[in-house]
Amino acid sequence: MLRTLNDLFRSLFDAPPPTDEPAGQHALQLATAVLLVEVMRSDAKIGAQERRTVLAALRDKFALADDELERLFELAETHAREATDFHHFTSKINKGFSAEQKLRIVELLWQVALADGHISHHENHLMRKLGDLLHIPHAAYVAAKQRARQHMNVPDAPAAP
Repeated sequence: MLRTLNDLFRSLFDAPPPTDEPAGQHALQLATAVLLVEVMRSDAKIGAQERRTVLAALRDKFALADDELERLFELAETHAREATDFHHFTSKINKGFSAEQKLRIVELLWQVALADGHISHHENHLMRKLGDLLHIPHAAYVAAKQRARQHMNVPDAPAAP
């Protein structure tokens, strides 16, 4: 009988790095989903728009069916609640994705942070941390943020007085 998606993901994170392509792809999907959920959770208020943005980002990045998206999202929420740090997830992404793919992930993370129309201090701090952990150069990080602002139709924040 086929293992459930949850069993597969659990075995991926409890076992050595996967050697087969589908298992490796699932681990990358989960690692990416956890980071998206963490950005969603970093804001004091988690709204329906942020959840929709996470699901849209996962759909955009991985072209999953709706039921697969829901299962991945639920699993990511569980892993995000249980995680003590981000290294486990960012190291999988660093090993499994090219620089361009990681930059796209940062852009998707910014879209989640901007889903409610503003960036909280917690979201901004988390995004800086994730950008560093994913080894994104500062200029590329800023450009990804700008692309996300344009995509989400959020104007630049006014300069501080």
